[in-house]
Formats: sequence, C-alpha cells, structure tokens
Amino acid sequence: MTKYFEEIEDTRQPWKIRYNLVEVIVMTIVAVTAGAEHWNEIAMYCNGKVEMLRNKFVLKLENGTPTDDTFQRIFAIIKPEQLEKCFINCAHSVNDIPENEVVSIDGKTICGSRDDDYSVIHMVSAWANKTGVVLGQKCVDEKSNEIPAVPQLLDLIDVQNCIITSDAMSCQKKTMKKIHEKNCSYVICLKGNQEILHDDVRLYFETAEKEPQFYLLSKASTIDKDHGRIEKRKYFLSTEVDWIEDHEEWVGLNAIGMVRSTRIVGETESAEDRYFITSLTDVKQFAEAARLHRGIENSLHWCLDMNFDEDRCRMRKDYSGENLAVIRHISLNLYKGFNKFKLSMKAKRFRCAFDDDFLCSVILNKFL
Repeated sequence: MTKYFEEIEDTRQPWKIRYNLVEVIVMTIVAVTAGAEHWNEIAMYCNGKVEMLRNKFVLKLENGTPTDDTFQRIFAIIKPEQLEKCFINCAHSVNDIPENEVVSIDGKTICGSRDDDYSVIHMVSAWANKTGVVLGQKCVDEKSNEIPAVPQLLDLIDVQNCIITSDAMSCQKKTMKKIHEKNCSYVICLKGNQEILHDDVRLYFETAEKEPQFYLLSKASTIDKDHGRIEKRKYFLSTEVDWIEDHEEWVGLNAIGMVRSTRIVGETESAEDRYFITSLTDVKQFAEAARLHRGIENSLHWCLDMNFDEDRCRMRKDYSGENLAVIRHISLNLYKGFNKFKLSMKAKRFRCAFDDDFLCSVILNKFL
C-alpha cells in the first residue's frame, strides 16, 4: 500500500523530520476509514493503535505517531496534485475499468471550508458508475470555475473507450475535443450557459412532438419504483445535427437527445424535460448514460456528506483541506470495493471503528 505514495515530494527540512511522510499518509487513511474526521481524532486514533499499525500495515513508527498539529502541518504542505496523481494511479491499478463504463464528472463544494473571504474548496470528481469507484479528482482554482478543471481532470485519468457524462458546465467545445482525444463518447446536458444551442434543441423536440411525421426519432423508456416513488423516463434521440450552427466545431457530435422524467409521489405528479448533446447514436446507450449520471450525486456526493460529514469539514489551512478531501475519496473507494459482507457503508464504517480485523480487511482487500 505504501508504494503508491512514495513519489510524493517531502519538502520538509531533513533535520526537522521525525515522522516518515508515507507513513503519515497511510496512518491518515487508516484513521479516516476507521471513522476519524478531524486532525485531533486522527491523532488520537493513531496514538491508540500503534501496535496495530506496526503489525498489520508494517509501519515502523520509529518516533511514535504525530500530534494533531503535526498531521495538519504535514498535509498543509503536501502538493495536492502529487497526492491526487498517486490516488489516481492507485485507483486504476486496483480496479478493472470495463469498456463503455459510464464515467460521470461533476463538482462538489465543501461548504464548511468557507473562510472570511467567502472562498470554499470545490472539488471536481470522476465517478465510475458501474465499477463504483472514484477515478480521480481535481480542485477548482479559487479564481476559476469547473470549466478549465474538467479537461485537466480528463488528462489525469485513464478513461479509454468510456462514456463521459456531465452537466451543462462541461458543455464546452474544448471539453468535447478533449473527450474525443481520450477516445471516449459523451452525453452532456444542455442548459442556460449554452442558451442558443439549448433553445434550438428544445424547439427541435417540441416541433417533433407536434409534427412527428416529419421527424425520425429513436425512443426508449424506463420505470423505477423506490420508497413509494415512481419515476418514468422517456428517451428521445435524433441523429439530425447538420442544422445546428457550427455543428462541426462540436467535435464528435452525432446526435441530440431529450429525457422526459415524470415523478409520481403519492397523489403528486411532476414532469421535467432535459436536453443533451451526445456522440452516441444508439438510444439505449444514451438512455443508460443519462440515467446513470445521477450516480455521482447519490453514490459519491451524498455518501461523502452522510458518511464522512464532508459538508461540515472546516479544514482549509493551506492544502490541508484539499488533501484531506482526497483521503476521504480513497477511504470511500476502499469501502465500495469491499463487498465480502452485505453491509451499508455506514455499517462498514461503524464496524471499522472497533473491529481491527474488519478494518484491515477493508483497507487491504485491494492490495493483497
């Protein structure tokens, strides 16, 4: 496990080093997986588990374990791009990503990281829906937004022959070009940031609905029932894209799509239409990708908030908050990859807190 973090540069002054950098990172992963959420909890956990860390994870811990302030100082100076790269290499080496995997890209703001200047940590993540793991993440620069971060994230991860889904923020010509260069297909939602294109596609499908004899649309439908809620979805796909202005500049654009979602909860019924551009020409593939995109909200963002209490994490000193967000992603991948017992993530995390053997099984499952 330690080998994945050995390339991280240690910028501390050599004569002041008491704790091995890689060992500090591994300790933090273990502590967070066991339920620790703040530096003082991480320090207390590690201090109480010295023998376990030495015996199970083969850590030397020549000077014992760091204090909470030392943990924070070390993570504050680790360059995030280096830790992110190590995580990405680890995620790809221990998980088999199948062809046509639906990889969803979306951003999440850690609300508790807001400072006096009202800046917050915002992470853009790539989530493999079928495999159920985070493939990588990129922190958005404070003076920027998700638009430049998405191509940068795509450069970092290996997603050959996958289907990339994203919300309207990624509906950019440069992003489409980058996806095409990665030999991937895409399904991208349209909204107000591409107002003309969105309105043109909306008008196309509205007209096609009124005069179906003049339009050739591929169709599919799904229905989901869960906790008293019924959601019906109808999918429409058209490969007629030559009429779109500058359509050749949208690299790989082969079709436009619409999803009509009807939700029924008790006596209440609501409907919503969403519009997409896509390189896919098969309506069933389009339907699956559009439906699975919700997975990044339900299986990643929701899990981080409910199981790791990420939204209330206030750590942001230098790089500490961003790096701890990467550690949470690592821990989440470990939970997702351990399916020996049919337990919820909350139950796995609870058991990890008091059962060292179970904790070691969760963490070392992918590394043995």
